[in-house]
Amino acid sequence: MTASPFDTILPSFGEKESADGRTDDKEMADSSDDDQRQKPHAILIPYPLQGHVIPAVHLAVKLASRGFTVTFLNTHSVHHQISRAHHNDPTDDIFAAVRRQRSLDIRYSTLSDGLPLSFDRSLHHDQFMASLLHVFSAHVEEAVGRIVGSPDSRRVRFLVADTFFVWPSTVARKFGLAYVSFWTEPALVFSLYYHMDLLRINGHFDCQSANCRDDPIDYIPGIKAIEPKDMASYLQDTDTSSVCHQIISSSFKDVKSADFIICNTVEELEPETISALKAVQPFYSIGPIVPEGASKGTVATSLWAESDCTQWLNTRPRGSVLYVSFGSYAHTSRADLAEIAHGLRLSGVSFVWVMRPDIVSSEEADPLPDGYKDSLGGGSIIVTWCSQFEVLAHAAVGGFLTHCGWNSIIESMWNGVPLICFPLLTDQFTNRKLVVHDWKAGINLTERREITREEVAEKVRRLMNGDSGGLFRDNIREVKKKLAGALMPDGSSVRNMDQFVNDLTNKIDQRGSGTGGLNPNG
Repeated sequence: MTASPFDTILPSFGEKESADGRTDDKEMADSSDDDQRQKPHAILIPYPLQGHVIPAVHLAVKLASRGFTVTFLNTHSVHHQISRAHHNDPTDDIFAAVRRQRSLDIRYSTLSDGLPLSFDRSLHHDQFMASLLHVFSAHVEEAVGRIVGSPDSRRVRFLVADTFFVWPSTVARKFGLAYVSFWTEPALVFSLYYHMDLLRINGHFDCQSANCRDDPIDYIPGIKAIEPKDMASYLQDTDTSSVCHQIISSSFKDVKSADFIICNTVEELEPETISALKAVQPFYSIGPIVPEGASKGTVATSLWAESDCTQWLNTRPRGSVLYVSFGSYAHTSRADLAEIAHGLRLSGVSFVWVMRPDIVSSEEADPLPDGYKDSLGGGSIIVTWCSQFEVLAHAAVGGFLTHCGWNSIIESMWNGVPLICFPLLTDQFTNRKLVVHDWKAGINLTERREITREEVAEKVRRLMNGDSGGLFRDNIREVKKKLAGALMPDGSSVRNMDQFVNDLTNKIDQRGSGTGGLNPNG
C-alpha cells in the first residue's frame, strides 16, 4: 500500500488523553468499567469530499450523544487539508474539543485513499475516483481489521459508511458487523440511482443524444414524473462507461445489502419518495443533520482557511446581502464566472462571494476579470472561504446564489434564506428541481445554457427585492418550519432516529456478539 507520513504519527486518537494530549491506553483500560465495555461501537467512514465529511462529523456527534462509541476514519488527505486550513498540528485529533466539552466517546484515525498527499485530487478527478473505486477498499479493510482486532474489539458492532462506497457490505460481512449506509443527499436522488435498473429497462440509457431525452420519467416508485434535465448529471450522460458511473452502479448494488439506510433529509419534504423506499428496505430520514447547539460546531471540518465576515456583515442592513458560493469541489468555466461577476456588480446588490482557490482550476491563479476586486470598493467582499453556516445565519444575508449542493441547501433552508440556483454537476440539478419547482423557495439563475450578465443581474434583483422576493422568503420560512419541527422532541426525524437506534440495537442483540464484532454467521 502507499506509504504516508500519517501511518506513523497518526495511528489513532480518543481512547484517553493525558494532560499533554497523548493517548494513554493503560489508563483507559484501568478506568473503563463494564458499562463502558458493553457500549455499542460504530466505525464511521465518510466519503472523502467536503460535502460528505461535514454531515458525517455531525452524525458521529449524534451517535455519540446517544451513547454509542464512534471511531471516525478520515483519509490522510482530508485530515491534512483540515489541519492546514486550521493551522493545527497534523497529529491533532479533530474531535478532541467536542470529546472534552461533552464527554463523548469519539475516537479518530486516518487512512490512505491510495494516493500521495501531494496528488491534486480536484484537478485529476477521474484518477481520484478510480483510486476510491479500486484501491481504497484495501486500506479500509486493513484499518477496520486493526480496530476490530484491538483489545476492546468486543464492542465493535456496526459499520456506518457513505452510500457511494462500493465495498461496505463486503467489509461488514468479513468482520461480522451490521452495515448502516449513510446517504448525504435527498431521498429523491437516492431513489433515482436505486432504480437505475428501471431506467435501463425503459431505454433511458439507450439514447445516444441528450437532446432526445425529453419524455418525463414516470415509472419510478414514489416519484412523480420528472424531466430528464432535472435528474443528476450522471443520469443525463450518454456515456455510462465513466469511472463515476462505475462507482454509482456498484455502490447502488452494494447498498441493497445494507441492514439500514439513514438519510440526511426530512420526511415532510419528500413523503411519497421516502414511503416508497421504506417499502423495500429499512430507510430512515433523520435530517437535517446540522451542528448541535451553536451555529459553529467544535469540530474542524473546513478544507480551507476561513475568513471572518462578521464585522463587515454587521455594517450592512438586514436582508441586504447576497451570499455567493459554488461549493467545495465543483468547477465552473472562466467565461461563466466572468458573466456572473459582471452581473453581480450590475445588480447593485451587496454580496459576499466565496472564491475558493481552485474554482476554475488548480492552475488558475485569479479567474476574475482584471481589476474586478478593486472595483468593488467596500460595497461587496470576496473571500477564499468562510464558515457558511455562520454567514447564512447572519441577519444581513437575504439570499444565496448557490451551486445547489445538498449541504448548502439544507443550511440555507435552516436559516430561512431563499436561493438562486446554479447547479454544476451530480445531484445539484435534482436539488434545484426540489428548491424551485417543489418547494418554490428559489429561482433558477438561467433557463439557457449560456449565462449572460444581464440575466444574472435581473435574477439577483428579483430575489433580493422586497416585493418580488417576498414569495420566496415566505416559502423558505415554511420549509424552515418543517426542518425545525422534524428536530423537535416529537418531530419526525427524532422519532426516526429513535426507531433506527432501537432497530439497530435489536439487530445487534439478535445476531449476537463474539470476539471481533458480530458473529458473521449470525
